[in-house]
Amino acid sequence: MTYGERRGYVDVKKVALYLLLVFVLYSIITSPERSAELVGIGFEGISGAAKGVGSFMTELVN
Repeated sequence: MTYGERRGYVDVKKVALYLLLVFVLYSIITSPERSAELVGIGFEGISGAAKGVGSFMTELVN
């Protein structure tokens, strides 16, 4: 399939990304407090995972 043939098809990844973006924006606009809480929880999870990897690497070196 050449590029010219593909132009007629909808790019599923692009559509999914746009739908996700619209959903996130809608969630933020309709419930900013809950959205901020979820972002905080997400960052706490990332922080905890990074600390766990750091502890693992420290024990691995020792």
